Amino acid sequence: MADDPQQPERVWDEYDWERFLRKQDKRTELYLELLDRYGDHPDRETLIARGMGWTEFEMEEDVLWEQSAMEMEVVGEEDLADWDEEEALAQVMEEAGGPDDVEIHPLYQASFELTLWLDEALSARGPSVATHPASVELSKQICILGGKLAAALSDLEGAELGMTLAYLKRALRAATLALNAYAELRREKAFGRIRDRQLRERLFALRGGIVALMGEVRVEWRRRHGG
Repeated sequence: MADDPQQPERVWDEYDWERFLRKQDKRTELYLELLDRYGDHPDRETLIARGMGWTEFEMEEDVLWEQSAMEMEVVGEEDLADWDEEEALAQVMEEAGGPDDVEIHPLYQASFELTLWLDEALSARGPSVATHPASVELSKQICILGGKLAAALSDLEGAELGMTLAYLKRALRAATLALNAYAELRREKAFGRIRDRQLRERLFALRGGIVALMGEVRVEWRRRHGG
């Protein structure tokens, strides 16, 4: 992708994509702030559009599309803990395109299976464990991990390997946060010995798989583009 149409096309690397995604995060935060500020105002849409820097001409199509995209991103990350498990799983599968549309990568399959396994394991331990803040955070991060993996793995053979790496980094961050939540649950002995070992092995296997794939994608990037 190129920033200036007058310049030759330049393929974005992972750092370009990270800057782009961070910019989108900031715009999402601004949108949420404006939505909270003007939520009950009769001219909410106009005030939000003005605050976001959207023009009147953009309101009919472009803004509505961008607003929808932002709301989907917010649901995917900020509000995921408030969903029930079936809604969260449906969102992850939708991001992946569904089993009939794309070939399921083993890493994504492992994350999806972990989401199902964790739901069953938490339910088996009862409400006190299932509703524990660390359990909620663990479930949330595993679902986010699946969504980021789906985005990263959707076009492994395509031109935008920089985007793949940027999303893999986000998946890695979710895996790390999931491990932090697991560590808190382990200190409180929330799981039985067998389930605790199984969860630890699954989490570390996912994290290790993401790190390994990032290395492979970087090798391919250097092969294609050098440096």
